[in-house]
Amino acid sequence: MITTNSLSGPRRWALASLLGLACGAQAATETEVREFIDLAGQRAGELSLKENRAEWIFQNFITYDTQNQVVDIKKQVTLNGMATARMARDFMADGEGLSESTLRDLEMIRHKVTLPAPADEALTAELVSLGAELENIYSTGKYCNAEGDCQVLRDMSLRMANSRNEAELRELWAGWREASKPMRPLYARMVELANTGARDLGYKDLGDYWRSRFDMSSDAFAADMDRYWQEAKPLYEALQCHVGAQLEAQYGDDVMPDNGMIPAHLLGNMWAQGWANIEDVVMGGKSQAPYDLTEILEERDMSAVDMARTAEAFFSSLGFEPLPETFYERSLFTRPQDREVVCHASAWNLDDVDDLRIKMCIQRTGEEFGVVHHELGHNYYQRAYNQQDYFHRGSANVGFHEAVGDAIALSVTPEYLVKIGFLDELPASTEEAEIAQLMKTALDKVAFLPFGLIMDKWRWQVFSGEVEPANYNQAWWALREEYQGVTAPVTRTEDHFDPGAKYHIPSNVSYSRYFLAHLLQFQFHQRMCELAGFEGPLHQCSAYGSKKAGEALNTMLTAGRSAPWQDTLEAFTGDRDVDPGAMLAYFAPLKAWLDEQNADRQCGWTVN
Repeated sequence: MITTNSLSGPRRWALASLLGLACGAQAATETEVREFIDLAGQRAGELSLKENRAEWIFQNFITYDTQNQVVDIKKQVTLNGMATARMARDFMADGEGLSESTLRDLEMIRHKVTLPAPADEALTAELVSLGAELENIYSTGKYCNAEGDCQVLRDMSLRMANSRNEAELRELWAGWREASKPMRPLYARMVELANTGARDLGYKDLGDYWRSRFDMSSDAFAADMDRYWQEAKPLYEALQCHVGAQLEAQYGDDVMPDNGMIPAHLLGNMWAQGWANIEDVVMGGKSQAPYDLTEILEERDMSAVDMARTAEAFFSSLGFEPLPETFYERSLFTRPQDREVVCHASAWNLDDVDDLRIKMCIQRTGEEFGVVHHELGHNYYQRAYNQQDYFHRGSANVGFHEAVGDAIALSVTPEYLVKIGFLDELPASTEEAEIAQLMKTALDKVAFLPFGLIMDKWRWQVFSGEVEPANYNQAWWALREEYQGVTAPVTRTEDHFDPGAKYHIPSNVSYSRYFLAHLLQFQFHQRMCELAGFEGPLHQCSAYGSKKAGEALNTMLTAGRSAPWQDTLEAFTGDRDVDPGAMLAYFAPLKAWLDEQNADRQCGWTVN
């Protein structure tokens, strides 16, 4: 926690004075509060470096000792963050005379902790330990079948992507969810503690705390999320209808329910969040995308590092400086054979300057090629805003951070692949090939939207108490059925904890960022294509090589969190709001095609 003993000289005196002010000794002036913000940022930055290093070691060498090291530093970070957040709360309570920008900075300080802890050191330690244990359960989880053959998530995911054996898919799906069952009581206790911390800071619950991070009220943010979904929903419903019909043709009436829903294990992804792996089934084997990026990577014998350097070259073509060589020396690109690691992909800037890294167990697939672009987007964003003050180091809102690399990946078009030598010539341009390529992308981007929405909707219900621990699984599947039209392939009970089978639940990563990013990326792509001077259908555009687009993008990235995200978005795109219209324009030819395919079908689904 911030204590006067942790600082020296004038800093100790200044913070001691401000501690008195925060406790109500007298009203703080603008100058005094700005000094508090600066000192709080310095201390938080010091602890952030220690936390990053400890977390990096733990995620790359999962042991009892490295987990305890993380718990120790996270306890310090949480205690410090909560002490600072409470001081910010008190300054805001008597904020007369404070500037709008200072009040905004105090609000950001209140939101710096992901899981706000109760005002009790023992309970803070318990909360941090619960978080580490939940992540450890997920990261070391395995499924062992009746013959004793044990598999990790990475291998199971590959099998689900490629198998068309319904019984095998069902076993894999159910098997992985055995790993998350022990999380249930730990998660319930964690929610209880974090809710206490959120209320101490002046919020109704942890969901209210998370939703209040977006330069608007919590209720307004929730309403906007629903509005965005309603605008995009007709495209998703058309896709779900066609996919369901094709799966029924593949697996038959015995497997597919008669209520219009799709069993989750048939969609090529462990969580049914993206369906691109079943493109062959969806297109009925009658047409394929104009190229298979996985085959190209295989033919070129691309290593994980090669894939990262190719993604880096795209950013370089926009005028961004190369990544430091330490990026390649210190990153984790492939799964080690001799130890447990967290394989979930992530991007890091350990020192908030230029110690940039990624950590992921890269597989040589077209899907992973996109993920590498996504992670490098984080790295370039992290470097762009590293000159901002501590509390302004971050994306305009968390959706921006997730959208940047994905917007770049939208420029991986046939024309781009020809330019970098992955294709010898452009594939023949036919309507069939165009639809196939759009379908491949839609199975990734459009299929994701309702899953991206319900991840946090479920948590908001849990945090508010609307959903009690006794009904965790029931509420989870109620949302998945209502929004996705996806159902569990085997019986689920409250002995299970199926939300915990997805990394972001035990690791407490808010998922609204990904829902927003899947819309924002098309806005970013549309603007970059305008700046690149492209004329034509949006899905055919690649901004590769456009220095003008890169300059505008870098300006947005450099701004970090220094202004409300609406201002930053408007400066880049001209819009002050997230606009699903860019996504709808991108997929307009596919939507027309889907409507033709579905003309004689009974679309929609019935929730039991």
